[in-house]
Amino acid sequence: MKFLCLPGAYGSAKNFKVQLGPLAEELEKRGLGTFTYSQGTFEVEPPAGWEDYFGSRPLYRFLDTSKGDAFETLRRLRHVPRGMNPEDTMRQFQAANEKTGISPANSSASEGESEPEKKDKNHVTATRPRARSLRKGSAAPKPELEDWQVRAWRGALDGVFKTIEEDEEIDAIIGYSEGAMVGASLVLEEGLRCKKSGVPRRIKFAIFISGAPPLKFESNNKITPQLVDESGVVIDIPTYHIFGCDDAFLSSAIALFNVCQQDKAMMYDHGLGHIVPRDVENVTLLGKFLGDFALKAEQEWKMEEAEAKKANGGRRPSSMLVRTGSETSESDADDVDENQYKREREMKMLSRARSFRARSRGQSLKGMAAAAAQAQAQAQADGAVGGNGSGNINGQS
Repeated sequence: MKFLCLPGAYGSAKNFKVQLGPLAEELEKRGLGTFTYSQGTFEVEPPAGWEDYFGSRPLYRFLDTSKGDAFETLRRLRHVPRGMNPEDTMRQFQAANEKTGISPANSSASEGESEPEKKDKNHVTATRPRARSLRKGSAAPKPELEDWQVRAWRGALDGVFKTIEEDEEIDAIIGYSEGAMVGASLVLEEGLRCKKSGVPRRIKFAIFISGAPPLKFESNNKITPQLVDESGVVIDIPTYHIFGCDDAFLSSAIALFNVCQQDKAMMYDHGLGHIVPRDVENVTLLGKFLGDFALKAEQEWKMEEAEAKKANGGRRPSSMLVRTGSETSESDADDVDENQYKREREMKMLSRARSFRARSRGQSLKGMAAAAAQAQAQAQADGAVGGNGSGNINGQS
């Protein structure tokens, strides 16, 4: 596979090559594929106070922010109550942005890389409000602003489509933050174009790092974020999601994971913040997990393509593997209880996040288990605990 690598906001192809370097080298060493780097077309200056944070100039955005940016507004996402699910968190944030006239295209977690991670130890956990109440009091942006937002987003996607068209070997995407949101939206748009006009799909695998839900063009000249409890599953290709449990924008990454077909999606929590993991332990583990997952996905893709081609009289059907959100939401909603669906998804996320949290404290689970066993054995030898004593190797909740 050949990956098109899309950086985050205030990034560049040059800087992203450095950020992704250790992981890309590990994946290339394992024979997973090759990598080519792109960037946005709008040169920007970093926000005041962050002039030295994003690396060497020039810096770019995929999105035209000349008529407004959500950098200041985005900070509010850090103070959203922790008890809310990812979809309600995104809706609340969207409603807050609509009051200030900022569109979803400029208000996702895409600018999250702009601030170092800081834990809010005084957060308040609140009961999850009903999704409908989150939209009350929100004012719609002005029509002229909506038109500009649609043009800006269309331009961002068209630019990436052009890059793919100019390199016929590209068949996969790696996106970080804003680049992940753009990449996810491109996968969605590519599937819709394929179904509508028969244009063959190019992207068969995607890696999203600290991403955000894809945006979709609607018939009323608007763009809307795709959330699983509203749109269903909208991304059907194999996807691998990398994020950190200490990421202030974790909700947006999980919301993206939720709209991907679950039997073709995997997640990895590196235990850190809104970053591209570069440490040896995470890079080595990701190399192993991603290598196995990507190769299996590629084999399944080729097998499905061969079967579809055979069933179509030797021709490859251009609409292969297209599954739209509307189709999914209509068919699946009748069979799956929505509340149970959400609970299972959230428990799955929490379980995986806990399993990797030890690494953020500089220890592996294996090391913790060995330490716990040794401590218990010593305690038993000293008579501190009896034969029925037990140890908790998890250490943390």
